[in-house]
Amino acid sequence: MEIVIVIVILVAAAIGYFVWRSRQEPELPAAQPRELERARPAREPARDKEARAPAKKESKRPPPRDEDEAPIDEESARPISVQPEAPRPPPAPIAPHKKDVESLRKGLAKVRQEGGLFGRLRALFQGKKEIDPSIVEEMEEILLTSDVGVKTTQELLDDIREGLDRQELADSEAVWTALRRRAIALLELKGGGAVRNHGVPTVVLMVGVNGTGKTTTIGKLATKFVEQGKKVLLVAGDTFRAAAVAQLEAWGERVSCDVFSSKEGADPAAVVFDAIKHGNDSGHDIILVDTAGRLHTKANLMDELKKVARTADKALPGAPHETLLVVDGTNGQNAVQQAQEFSAALELSGIVLTKLDGTAKGGVVLAIASEHHLPVRYIGVGERPADLRDFDAEEFVEAMLGASDSAAQAA
Repeated sequence: MEIVIVIVILVAAAIGYFVWRSRQEPELPAAQPRELERARPAREPARDKEARAPAKKESKRPPPRDEDEAPIDEESARPISVQPEAPRPPPAPIAPHKKDVESLRKGLAKVRQEGGLFGRLRALFQGKKEIDPSIVEEMEEILLTSDVGVKTTQELLDDIREGLDRQELADSEAVWTALRRRAIALLELKGGGAVRNHGVPTVVLMVGVNGTGKTTTIGKLATKFVEQGKKVLLVAGDTFRAAAVAQLEAWGERVSCDVFSSKEGADPAAVVFDAIKHGNDSGHDIILVDTAGRLHTKANLMDELKKVARTADKALPGAPHETLLVVDGTNGQNAVQQAQEFSAALELSGIVLTKLDGTAKGGVVLAIASEHHLPVRYIGVGERPADLRDFDAEEFVEAMLGASDSAAQAA
């Protein structure tokens, strides 16, 4: 009897245990999970399937390399060399030249003195009521000895000879007016005057022999541009002369503009390349490049200068936008020779004539413009930055020759 009771208790306990387990873990049909997995794609919209497909493909793709990057939106693309997110505004125009004949006359005082070009021509006409053709020979001598040159002198006097022969030039004022008109025509060449905007940045390469005032001219030009609100970079491309780098750095500090330089003896072309890249990336408006003085009679030195110009173009296509030859106005016909040699080696865009306040001749301006068809861009008539003047043909002739014979006598 006792055994039966124990068996009943055990059976009851087993039944209770299985009932409790069934309530805790209800049994599911074994096929149900697989059916749900098969049914899910059928119930999903087709666009969800397409959306998952590329995502799965991209997840297996290795990270892109530099040369295999995913395409970017065209509007957000920027050239590698330009850092700012927003495009640069167009460059502001360089300030127009303002004529100031009176101050220029003071700068050309030696030309206007008794022994100068103007003074000698003035003396030739004084006291003469009538003009005869023989006066042309005397004018020719004065012009030739004032560094005007043979070819340019003939061009200036041909019209006067013809006018005298036709008796169209009856008095000194008529001859003076004809001379002035012809001089202006010789000097008014295309591309004359100050440096113009060629985009951002505008690269100006300054060349010339030692002693012409090249580095000082760069400092004066930097002063002009900074006063116009331009961001200027000075490049010490003369790596052979330590004093040139120090002089340029002094100008940079004085004018408050940036200076790019390297160690003494560095390759000038490499320095210019890095400087132009830096100037472009930094948003400079004007880059003024100084170069070592070159003897125009040394072919190997001129070849190195050509290399600098080629390298500038590699750093920024189209550079240098201006190549200005700096010549000393007191050198006379030697300055004309320098213009010839440098223009044969480089594509010059103009001339800067310095130290015109130190010569009584001044005719070299006419000779360079006439014989080499190189426009004069600036003239130096003093030590101050303001004395480096934008060249204006009419203003220069007015200051040098005067408005008329009566004006000459008043001077």
